[in-house]
Amino acid sequence: MFQRILVLAPHTDDGEFGCGGTIAKMIGEGKEVYYVAFSAAEKSVPPTWDRDVLRREVKKATAVLGIKPGCLILDNFPVRDFPALRQDILEKMIKLRQEIKPDLVLVPSMYDLHQDHLTVAREGIRAFKNISILGYEIPWNNLSFSTNCFIALDEDQVQKKVAALKCYESQAFRPYASEDFIWSLARTRGTQANVVYAEVFDAIRLYIS
Repeated sequence: MFQRILVLAPHTDDGEFGCGGTIAKMIGEGKEVYYVAFSAAEKSVPPTWDRDVLRREVKKATAVLGIKPGCLILDNFPVRDFPALRQDILEKMIKLRQEIKPDLVLVPSMYDLHQDHLTVAREGIRAFKNISILGYEIPWNNLSFSTNCFIALDEDQVQKKVAALKCYESQAFRPYASEDFIWSLARTRGTQANVVYAEVFDAIRLYIS
């Protein structure tokens, strides 16, 4: 149904956590996937790492998923300041819409508690009018989530998601970065959809031609 997909990640690694398996699946099906990270979160990098480490890591991670280098776009919005920069982010998205012309956009959930994530979700809905939008799940930021869209994954696609997230060595200390958690969530969502593995999305807007 969809041929050109745009993933909007507030920070590097959000897209891999929320929809890494789906990205791998769509690329495996020959679809064109673009990945935009609005921030490399320099202010949040642990002090033992270089400030730009996430820029290097996201390039490795997206390559593991199969995203072409020319389809990876990195911006410089400061982490945790997105609400104050709402208009600039919206204008960036409108430019992306004009240049990429996606027919599916993946954004954080509208239920996401992180201010940067919620800003990207809200401005994404404004910017990509008349385009299908799915909200991806980042469980540790969601008090609730509308599980009304499931995308089935095979073992290889989940493994690519795990391998991509392992590229973020600077973030390995985070509990939700564990391989066991990634596999268990994929199995849980798969069980809900009567398949082995899946990722879940909130269907914010769907256009079917």
